[in-house]
Amino acid sequence: MSQFQSVEDLQDRLGQHDYLAQDGLTVALYLALARNRPLFLEGEAGVGKTQIAKTLSALLDKPLIRLQCYEGLDISSAAYEWNYARQMVDIQAGTAGGPDADSSLFTEDYLIARPLLQAIRPASGIAPVLLIDELDRTDEAFEAYLLELLSDWQITIPELGQITAAEPPLVIITSNRTREVHDALKRRCFYHWVDYPDFGSELAILNKKAPDAGDDLNAQLVAFVQRLRQQNLFKAPGVAETIDWAQALVELNCVALDPQTVDKTMGILLKYQDDIARIQGSEAARILTEIQAELLSSSLVAR
Repeated sequence: MSQFQSVEDLQDRLGQHDYLAQDGLTVALYLALARNRPLFLEGEAGVGKTQIAKTLSALLDKPLIRLQCYEGLDISSAAYEWNYARQMVDIQAGTAGGPDADSSLFTEDYLIARPLLQAIRPASGIAPVLLIDELDRTDEAFEAYLLELLSDWQITIPELGQITAAEPPLVIITSNRTREVHDALKRRCFYHWVDYPDFGSELAILNKKAPDAGDDLNAQLVAFVQRLRQQNLFKAPGVAETIDWAQALVELNCVALDPQTVDKTMGILLKYQDDIARIQGSEAARILTEIQAELLSSSLVAR
């Protein structure tokens, strides 16, 4: 059963923690919590996939366990491993071994819990929020290993047997879609594509995250970034970059965008030199002129 009375209640409480979730994401999260299912989030980098797990952890006052995925991630780093150094020391000291050496060496005393096992058997006794971040960076073998965890909330350790969660963790899985994740894993999750927010939503986010920038500057920033996302860039800026840009311009005491400031701070928005070279200069000035005219026109209409 969900800890929230309704989708609207969840959305409001996320907002109280400065996370302005779009309607589709809120519904997916509410249902995942209500049905005790993992939530699989795909989308471009910087749209708030990771942050939703952090916010949920703070909102529910649950510990956050984060497994940051990378190429070559294996069970010993993700789930558990045996403390071989301690086993060797105990063997040499004569405190392990004996007639049934295998059973005495492979006990709980020698087991080192990594994030997945920590989530199944938390030290605090409180079911945590488990964030499996950027799953697409791993390989299919690791995906297959996750199937037992996501289906039955358990991990099988050959030497000890099955370890099952007394209370399942809340699982958020993210992917930047650098490769396709197998259907077998997706079937065990509720799925949502996290898209870039529209102008009004992104402006509301910026007003919360960078209030010192002021309404007018934030509106210019959002309009400029939204226009950049329409360009054929190698990597379009995410919401995280918009927030970083606003906060950086506050540090520079900027109250309105101008071509020189845009050019000098373009590296905060764009992370590839080819993209920067394409936008800097005349293209940035053109976009800036267009969005300032549009904002002025919309403000006159509003009056």
